[in-house]
Amino acid sequence: MATTLLTISSPRVLMLTLTIVLVVTVAPKAKAARAFFVFGDSLVDSGNNNYLATTASANFPPHGIDYPTHQPTGRFSNGFNLPDLISEQMGAESALPYLSPQLTGQKLLVGANFASAGIGILNDTGIQFLNIIRIFRQFQLFQQYQLRLSAQVGRAQAKRLVNDALVLITLGGNDFVNNYFLTPFSPRSRQFSIPDYCRYLISEYRKILRRLYKLGARRVLVTGTGPLGCVPAELAMRSRNGECVPALQQAAGIFNPGLAQMIQQLNSELGSNVFVSANAYNMNMNFITNPQAYGFVTSKVACCGLGPYNGLGTCNPLSNLCSNRNIYVFWDPFHPTERANRIIAQQIMTGSTEYMNPMNLSTIMAMDSKN
Repeated sequence: MATTLLTISSPRVLMLTLTIVLVVTVAPKAKAARAFFVFGDSLVDSGNNNYLATTASANFPPHGIDYPTHQPTGRFSNGFNLPDLISEQMGAESALPYLSPQLTGQKLLVGANFASAGIGILNDTGIQFLNIIRIFRQFQLFQQYQLRLSAQVGRAQAKRLVNDALVLITLGGNDFVNNYFLTPFSPRSRQFSIPDYCRYLISEYRKILRRLYKLGARRVLVTGTGPLGCVPAELAMRSRNGECVPALQQAAGIFNPGLAQMIQQLNSELGSNVFVSANAYNMNMNFITNPQAYGFVTSKVACCGLGPYNGLGTCNPLSNLCSNRNIYVFWDPFHPTERANRIIAQQIMTGSTEYMNPMNLSTIMAMDSKN
């Protein structure tokens, strides 16, 4: 009786086993998180300058006071910076600085951050900071990264990972505050009027974006400058009665619309919305003009610094330091707090065309997930 039962049930057991094997075999693989590459200046540097002999560094307290480790990381922030928060929005871990020794093996698949504090669109921007990674050097390191990635996963997969990645590039602010307006009679201010300088910067930025496309970037967030005349550093040095500085505001008011127009033209030439314009000016102006509406107490005084508006010098262990970073728009004389950056990241994710043109990041992610 037992033998008969075994003989009858064996095919059913075999069929069940085959079904399980087939299900396991054909189940789709979980899609890997999208890689993320970052280029630019101190607004997005996650620690590359820690590895360089430069005065443009944030690798000391109180930077990082609200970071999970409560230690300085090289970010010009009390905690996370904008790339961290964009990674968080995408459900991915933060990309490591390219110069970090930890960027090996599987970490390469996450992407890399090539940004370096102090740099600009122009090579003569930030010369006072000595050893920084200028934008075309950042691109050389990106090429080096792609070779390393190819050695690990093969050339075809490396190309696919780069083409499918999200890219963030943040440039331009230093070309004004650490170049044109750095001294009353700077070489660039003697060479150009403000409108002509903005046009020159945009023509140079166009070459940078073209190069980035050539290196394989196919989905690039390009941030314009914030309201340059409203940062605590400029209020401390040039403002009357705490008003935003007119000349710097004029420069930002010419540069940002010009940049958005150039991006539109570039996309038309390429026949695809490769470049997405992030209007950092409008994003920042919202809480600079009406900080209370966003839960801030002040948009004029930095949390960390010295002198009027805590806008002089750099944030360092000897600086004044506020006790509650969440009520300040600015962390130091130039850089937003983590909380202000969270608002900017949210606008990048879900903002209307007033902030993100031609589309926001949630639309990009929905579109690209179908491909």
